[in-house]
Amino acid sequence: MPLGLRPELALLNDINPHLINFYRQVQRGLEVAIEMRNREQVFYAHRSRFNRLIKHGESETPEAAQLFYYLNRTCFNGLCRFNRRGEFNVPFGLYKTINYAADFRQYQQLLKKWTFTNSDLESLSIGADDLIYADPPYDVEFTTYSAGGFSWNDQVRTAEWLAAHPGPVLLSNQATDRIVSLYQSLGFEISYLEAPRRISCTGDRSSAREVLAFKF
Repeated sequence: MPLGLRPELALLNDINPHLINFYRQVQRGLEVAIEMRNREQVFYAHRSRFNRLIKHGESETPEAAQLFYYLNRTCFNGLCRFNRRGEFNVPFGLYKTINYAADFRQYQQLLKKWTFTNSDLESLSIGADDLIYADPPYDVEFTTYSAGGFSWNDQVRTAEWLAAHPGPVLLSNQATDRIVSLYQSLGFEISYLEAPRRISCTGDRSSAREVLAFKF
């Protein structure tokens, strides 16, 4: 969404520190120098190296960003999943071909004035008139998008914090009964859409019903 709107200034926050590191490295003109092949042996070697960087406190480096990109493109169904030790544990994917990008310098100027953070949402510096678009992890059984997971309590806290924002808010999620009930109880207007599902832990790529909640 931010790339589509092309704002001059933007704050992008995510609970996954490896995604934020990737964006920060792209902002600095990331070029991928590691070997990128759709081969199982290469994948597991890179996964082991990525997890060693995490273990040794070197996850905020250009190498870690390159490995994160490769693993996300090559792993099973494009999942992003970590165990309780913070290790990436998605297995090798089953793709005939993968188109890898090696040069991200074309985005450097676009992202020049953007800020990327990995913080709790309640600590973010948000102006009263700022437009917020929030896309929390889907309300589904899979919750290990980052180490520590994302619980139902996190869903509620996120929705309540957004409802209290005086400026415009857009909020998307999977349209489960309890998500719809939560958003409506907080005064959001609701609309629905069928969204293509490109990532699934089961391999099911059928459309998923999503809810778009908003207040202006």
